[in-house]
Amino acid sequence: MDLGLSGRKAIVCAASKGLGKASALSLAREGVDLVINSRTAETLEATAAEIRKETSVNVTAVACDITTDEGRAQVLAACSDPDILINNAGGPPPGNFRDWDRDDWIKAVDANMLTAIFLIKAVVDGMMERKFGRIVNITSAAVKSPIEILGLSNGARAGLTGFCAGLARKTAINNVTINNILPGPFATDRFHSNIQTQADNAGKSFDEMLAIRNSQNPSGRAGDPAEFGDACAFLCSAKSGFIVGQNLLLDGGAFNSTF
Repeated sequence: MDLGLSGRKAIVCAASKGLGKASALSLAREGVDLVINSRTAETLEATAAEIRKETSVNVTAVACDITTDEGRAQVLAACSDPDILINNAGGPPPGNFRDWDRDDWIKAVDANMLTAIFLIKAVVDGMMERKFGRIVNITSAAVKSPIEILGLSNGARAGLTGFCAGLARKTAINNVTINNILPGPFATDRFHSNIQTQADNAGKSFDEMLAIRNSQNPSGRAGDPAEFGDACAFLCSAKSGFIVGQNLLLDGGAFNSTF
């Protein structure tokens, strides 16, 4: 299927690895020129080189902290008029809400709610004027099925979800869609690191713990990041204009629900 994206421009945040990288690569394969971002210049440049080698698109790497005003300004200077915006940022650490003070909450909201909102604010009017825009927020399955120790993440990302649910109904008239993807377990570096930690705590090998985790998912495995990237690319496509304000849960069926 031709997604109708050749020649479009995208900003993809936190794209040096994991689901951000997978999304950037899937978009590049559809002919989308990229501005990609992460904090670590070396890893980001390696990803940019990898995408350039596989595809013929232009890839600009901007190493900065996207959760700051300065970082967002750098990314927007590299691409002030994107057709596509992929919002993505690492989540705050787990813990007990009794230990979180106001600074912890403000940091979580800044990173996982306000960063995306400010980027949307910067680009959405231009998208509406050009009559095309696709905004995808990478949030978490924990927004739909909250995990108590991830309260900082649950709260901030749920706030972003609520904000975008309202805004999406106002931008769709101009062919600008805003949707969220809620990832469950995907085989990323972070996922494997968590498996190793759980294995160490349980006195098991990595493979044993991985088998246990996989057995707990109806699909019997973790997701392939490429699957996530392709789903993201479709939400960004010219074919997806009637998908508005939705939350696409990609968790292998882990959340048991009719709706």
